[in-house]
Amino acid sequence: MAERKKRGEDESTSERGTASLFERTLPQPLAARMRPRTLDEVVGQRHLLAPGKPLRDAIEKGTVSSMVFWGPPGTGKTTIARVIAQYTDREFVPFSAVTEGVPRVREIVAEADGRRRMGRGTILFADEIHRFNKAQQDAFLPHVEAGTITLIGATTENPSFEINGALLSRVRVFVLQALTPDDLRGVITRALSDTERGLGDWKLTIDDDALTLLSTEADGDARRALTVLEAAAEHVGRGGSITVEAARDALQLRFARYDKGGEETYNMLSAFHKSLRGSDPQGALYWMARMLEGGADPMTIFRRSLAMAAEDIGLADPEALKLAVAAREAFHMLGPPEGYLPLAQMVVYLATAPKSNSSKAALGAAMEAARSHPAEGVPLHIRNAPTGLMKELGYGTGYQYAHDAAEAYIPQEYLPESLRGSRFYEPGPFGFEKEIAKRLAWWEELRRKASENSE
Repeated sequence: MAERKKRGEDESTSERGTASLFERTLPQPLAARMRPRTLDEVVGQRHLLAPGKPLRDAIEKGTVSSMVFWGPPGTGKTTIARVIAQYTDREFVPFSAVTEGVPRVREIVAEADGRRRMGRGTILFADEIHRFNKAQQDAFLPHVEAGTITLIGATTENPSFEINGALLSRVRVFVLQALTPDDLRGVITRALSDTERGLGDWKLTIDDDALTLLSTEADGDARRALTVLEAAAEHVGRGGSITVEAARDALQLRFARYDKGGEETYNMLSAFHKSLRGSDPQGALYWMARMLEGGADPMTIFRRSLAMAAEDIGLADPEALKLAVAAREAFHMLGPPEGYLPLAQMVVYLATAPKSNSSKAALGAAMEAARSHPAEGVPLHIRNAPTGLMKELGYGTGYQYAHDAAEAYIPQEYLPESLRGSRFYEPGPFGFEKEIAKRLAWWEELRRKASENSE
């Protein structure tokens, strides 16, 4: 029995050793192998890492404090955190908010406390820190304050919305920018020539057009650029030439960058709305298409369009709101992709319609008047008088029925005494509002004549 147990333990140990060996020898993806190891190897982010910049100075002096890196995917958030750990001789402990929780934080902190007693610091790198809820983020607070750990968080979401105020006040936020096509050309070229970590020993060549295609369609993401390069290399084989066709095959499908529910959702909706308001159908169509390609719910686009039709077109073209409602109903009946046709028709119409925000301004002025005069009584002559008592009290006395006049207009007051003469609505100079302005001017003239005749 003891022998079988010992043999089983030996076999288990052997299997673990084999597995461990396999894990060690399994090649890492090109993007992982080419991860920069020094500050000078980091591509892009010159606004943070160029000589003389505060972050670079802090790294080189070893005086970095807790921070959050905010930027798009593939811009170097993890890489810079690793470089910081190397330069400052601190233990780098990665932590994923997707797969780990507060209990793991406690384990890391306990280890960091022991490490600190030995004279070495710890960098806790919290990837996707925005996925922690605000209560869980509080778990970092005492340890950041005590200096037990240096927290470096990475997020693609706006920290203002995703990180609680207490933690945000204790870290510095650095904004990372998407890499430029020139940056990515350098990343790809380096990977092709590097014989230690890259594809240098593959003796590959790449057409300039293919290099341009990869560096452009990677959308500022170095990880994506290297992943696609690796796929293209495997496609053409050692000694092969990466052509535009091979690059396109490796790219397969280039997904539109759009994060449903995240900050980019609202950025694109804002761009869409502002394009409509600015009478630019080209911009409006592009942002509409970007959202659709990224998987946005078309109803989100319709809701913003309905609001825009009322806010920015209003009475300059009363048909705009009706067309937007009709387009939404048509989409419900047709569904995608045919339903995108009335959506596009609506977008073009709204973008090219005359613009006026006079209704919005009138609403704001009227609401302000209601707040500043919250208790004004309704004038007696425009009150309803359904009972005898109300008639005795003067309800409705003096009211003049507009249709008794040939013009269907009789000058009389409808505002409370304290607001007489107030003008909440002023027609704009474009579209249908020019007709409204004529009507208002005509009624004003009738009022003036009636006032002169009464004197």
